[in-house]
Amino acid sequence: MKLHVLPLIVLAAFPVAAQKEKIAEIQRDMLLMQDQIRALQRSQDEKLAAMQVLLQQTLEAANKANTAVAVLDSALTARLKEQEKMVGAPVANLGSKVDTMANDFAGVRESITDLSARLGKLQNQITDINSAIKTLQAPPAPPPPPAAANPNGPPAGVTAESLYNSAMRDKTAGNSDLAIEGYQSYLKWFGNTDLAPNAQYYIGEVKYLKGDYDGALQAFDTLLEKYPDNAKTCDAMLQKGRALVKAGFKAEARQEFTSLIKKFPTHENASKAKTELAALGVPARAPARNTRKR
Repeated sequence: MKLHVLPLIVLAAFPVAAQKEKIAEIQRDMLLMQDQIRALQRSQDEKLAAMQVLLQQTLEAANKANTAVAVLDSALTARLKEQEKMVGAPVANLGSKVDTMANDFAGVRESITDLSARLGKLQNQITDINSAIKTLQAPPAPPPPPAAANPNGPPAGVTAESLYNSAMRDKTAGNSDLAIEGYQSYLKWFGNTDLAPNAQYYIGEVKYLKGDYDGALQAFDTLLEKYPDNAKTCDAMLQKGRALVKAGFKAEARQEFTSLIKKFPTHENASKAKTELAALGVPARAPARNTRKR
């Protein structure tokens, strides 16, 4: 609208010829202005198109980046899970193996303890066998010259050595009753000798092997009371505890094994007593035992 008003104002101010020339000039200016506007419009359109292309490229690049990040995250997550499986499984297996080995070691320890107890028992048996062999190999003592009979002493010709060796032979041969009788006779006539505690111990041992646990307990009690400090004291305490177990007096057996360990901590029987205690488990209440001698 402003372009149409401007020529009228110019026409009114100039003569006709000048007006025509001026109109032509104005028209040229208008055409030039229109060309400039179109050029400006094209430039704006081109810039806008270029910006749209850049924006599209930016969006595509962002999408690609997001996709790449998602793929990378997925791959990383999968790799972490794979690593967790690869590391977690061996660790779990290792823990299981350690637990299994601990159980195996506990079993081995128990087996070694049991084996030690058996070896100790075997060693005692070998010692007794050697003693019996020596006794069997020893020639019988010649009969002494006849002497006046002593009513309080042994029969004529009976010595402490011959009586003890005879009882040992009967024990080795399995003649339990004769062995007990021989040991009792030895104690009756030679109760103050060095082998008296051994004879008293073997009475209890033979009765234990026969299953006469009450008689065995009385024999071991007699040994521990009459001969409290001798080579057979520790063995007597161990066998007394075992006899108490067989007789059903588990609480007293536990007390006897505990006393043995306390009194003879370094003796081989201490480990045997510990094995017996482990076999007993939780101590059970038991009736009091009558220790009165028959």
